[in-house]
Amino acid sequence: MKRGKIVVLHFAAQMPLAGIAWQAMHYLLGIEQLGYEAWYVEDGGANPYDPWANSVVTGCDYNVASLRRIMDRYGFGHRWAYWDAPRDAYHGLSRDRVEALYAEADGIINLCGATKLREEHLRCPVRIMIDTDPIYEQIKYAKGDRSARAYLDAHTHFFTYGESLGTPDCAVPVCDILWRPTRPPIDLTHWPEPRDEPPCFTTVGTWENKGKNIDFEGSTYVWSKHVTFVQFLDLPKRRPEICFRMAMLPPSGEVRSEITTRGWSLVDPRPISADMARYAGFIGGSRAEFTVAKDIYVRSNSGWFSDRSACYLAAGRPVVTMRTGFSNFYPVGRGLFEYSTYDDALAGIDAITSDYAKHSRAARELAREYFAADRVLSALLTAAGL
Repeated sequence: MKRGKIVVLHFAAQMPLAGIAWQAMHYLLGIEQLGYEAWYVEDGGANPYDPWANSVVTGCDYNVASLRRIMDRYGFGHRWAYWDAPRDAYHGLSRDRVEALYAEADGIINLCGATKLREEHLRCPVRIMIDTDPIYEQIKYAKGDRSARAYLDAHTHFFTYGESLGTPDCAVPVCDILWRPTRPPIDLTHWPEPRDEPPCFTTVGTWENKGKNIDFEGSTYVWSKHVTFVQFLDLPKRRPEICFRMAMLPPSGEVRSEITTRGWSLVDPRPISADMARYAGFIGGSRAEFTVAKDIYVRSNSGWFSDRSACYLAAGRPVVTMRTGFSNFYPVGRGLFEYSTYDDALAGIDAITSDYAKHSRAARELAREYFAADRVLSALLTAAGL
């Protein structure tokens, strides 16, 4: 017997990449585990992105087909909608059905703040903002940006992956908004326990992100990984016996050369990110993850933790990642390691290599204890009055 309806707003079709699709699906599956009926709507209105062309496009056929496959595969074939804004056309559910859904729903989860809420969204009494990319919106709000304030104020409840926000450990002001901590939910049933010890430390990502750098109190916070990754590119030279691999599309031949000459192997991320099963297979076929975090998360000591890294943990693959303050909330040293220096990073890599089975088991246990979808979303919905 279902408790009621919850609508997830997101951008898995606009940005048809497997990591983004998994982000949405973990929320949908977790909501269903708690007895609610989950619905997916994408009506933010942004033009879609074509990963094969590596650019924004006007047509949405590829994007809608990708979303349809995903929703069919996981049991939401009749509970999704995509609004093609340039043509003002709905795919999946009709416009009338979507607007009625907002009035029927117990709550809306605006995942990643993907949608600027409009009048029809406000018919739902509980409107939850999930801030998966902390610091940027908080700074805009603190600086008195009118559009940023209107965008956030349309919500009734606020949650952030920046678990340090509002504490003495993070100096970024939260103003009058009660930002509650949350974290990436993971449905472990879709991440089988490992049976092997693959050779390579890996990660998946974009070299440079643009458009969300922001200045605050004399500092520029950079919303990109490349400024932190260049600090650790020599890592493979420190451990030449270990394989390090990135699924990443270099923006230029110069960047490709800089990465590969330092000892990293590169693989094309597009086939991996085109399919959720292939993406999961890449993670499951990794020995562990070695990755960095965006400058904006690191220097603010935000407490942020990655959706993708949580998937590695769920697959029983240990994680070595940059210190952002998350160790105030999750234990490190078994299955999960943080670093801010080469020595820290190498210590984590060496620990995993010396007793892989122990750290693989610990990674899976961490995922179950701290990221299991039923636990994460039960706490979130309870705090939102559901």
